[in-house]
Amino acid sequence: MLVGCGGGDKGGAKGDSKVLKVGVTNFADTLEPTQNFFAWVVMRYGMGETLAKFDEKMNAKPWLAESWKIGDDHLTWTFKIRDNVKFSNGKPLTAEAVKQSIERVFAKQNRAKTFFEYESIEAKGQELIIKTKKPVPNLPGQLADPLWLIVDVSSEKEGRDFAKQGPICTGPYVCESFTRDKCVLTKNPNYWDGEVPYEKVEVPSIDDPNTRAMALQSGEVDMAVNIAAGDIGLFRNNDKFHVDEIASLRTVLARINQKPDHILSDKKVRDAFISACDRKNYNEVLLKGTFKEGSAPVPPSLDYGFDQLKDPNKYNVERANKLLDEAGWKDTNGDGIRDKDGKPLTLDFVVYNSRAELPLYAEAVQADAKKVGIDVKVKSVDYNIIDKMGINGEFDLLISNITTAATGDPQSYLNQYWHSNIDGSNPQNGSGYSNPEVDAKLDALNSEFDKDKRRQLIIEIQQIYLNDAAGLFLGYPYTNIVSSKKIINAIMHPADYYWITKDIKPAK
Repeated sequence: MLVGCGGGDKGGAKGDSKVLKVGVTNFADTLEPTQNFFAWVVMRYGMGETLAKFDEKMNAKPWLAESWKIGDDHLTWTFKIRDNVKFSNGKPLTAEAVKQSIERVFAKQNRAKTFFEYESIEAKGQELIIKTKKPVPNLPGQLADPLWLIVDVSSEKEGRDFAKQGPICTGPYVCESFTRDKCVLTKNPNYWDGEVPYEKVEVPSIDDPNTRAMALQSGEVDMAVNIAAGDIGLFRNNDKFHVDEIASLRTVLARINQKPDHILSDKKVRDAFISACDRKNYNEVLLKGTFKEGSAPVPPSLDYGFDQLKDPNKYNVERANKLLDEAGWKDTNGDGIRDKDGKPLTLDFVVYNSRAELPLYAEAVQADAKKVGIDVKVKSVDYNIIDKMGINGEFDLLISNITTAATGDPQSYLNQYWHSNIDGSNPQNGSGYSNPEVDAKLDALNSEFDKDKRRQLIIEIQQIYLNDAAGLFLGYPYTNIVSSKKIINAIMHPADYYWITKDIKPAK
């Protein structure tokens, strides 16, 4: 899995200033950007770009589109596509090519309609005109999500296999080869936005965080993403490494299945379960302060009322036991697990291991739940099936480390996981959660242009989620990129899909 030998003098894991080596966790089986959330990998590896890009404050700024404007009807958006951009195969980036790329996403990924729905998409010269069915206040931010990275659809029609070979995009690097274990990229000879510093980029997938840290220490890789809590101290105050660490926009969430045939459809049981979880201990002790204690859906790194929200299910073991008693769950056979109508109080907690903290959270929850008579069985699965399980509702509890502002604010996140899923209208919500008041507020948020009103709606929606015990919000991670000082500009952005960029280059 690990490649290269000790670091040399000129940068690059073998002392080759023309090769960059990056240790990551890879969750993608293929590079088809419309499958699952694999577009994130295409963008993280420097292949794909979108019409807009987020700055450090999550404002959408021009990228492949040089400008945009909205019509007086609040439905018609006009994007001016840059004239000087080519795909990596040399074909020009036209408004028609962008149109085909966006239409391809809608054709292949049901999640697309959770961002926006369109009445029409037209290409006139280098202008792309999108008319939405409803007002979309933040369409540039919606289109900055990696799902909307622009691909050359014509290359697929000519035989390019996006899944195995990677899509043809506009980024600084092009896929040479891809497997689950390793991706090799080469310089895009037609890149539009300045010099591409490396001839080749090698990205070994190192899912184990300790192994990732060892690879960075030994010089096997030049930079690594998300060094774990137990290893980050090795690189701080070390003159050979640079640590770029920020409070992320992420929430570690355990989705709670509330469908009628599940135990957690009973709100008293949900309240009891959440109250039994000592989230302060998980984050401050178990994860050594590299995560902040969870409570609300949106992390405190975003200004959406974190300090004014009230969590009715704070850690309280006595309350948890009382609620379970009231709900009729008793330990009738003395085995330490409550039961009701001959069935034990058993919950399946689905986790994946590519993020080191997730099994730790699950095991800690398992231990706390047992103290109040709840039997939590931790079920570890490959990341590739997590999304499908979430959509199908194949869980009692399902953990996710989620970016809450992938489109610039929490609108899409709050919609995707909790807007009612009526006849498949919101496939990401497989939990059965449905609240008409929430739906009304989300619908208002989706068409509200005033920033202050949007903020207030987001605060109100979060409070209802907390009152409804809609999910277990475990913690908010700090996130990092650690790099050898033989390279520069390896920066962790708040939108953590800008990993390998044209700006990372050998130090002089």
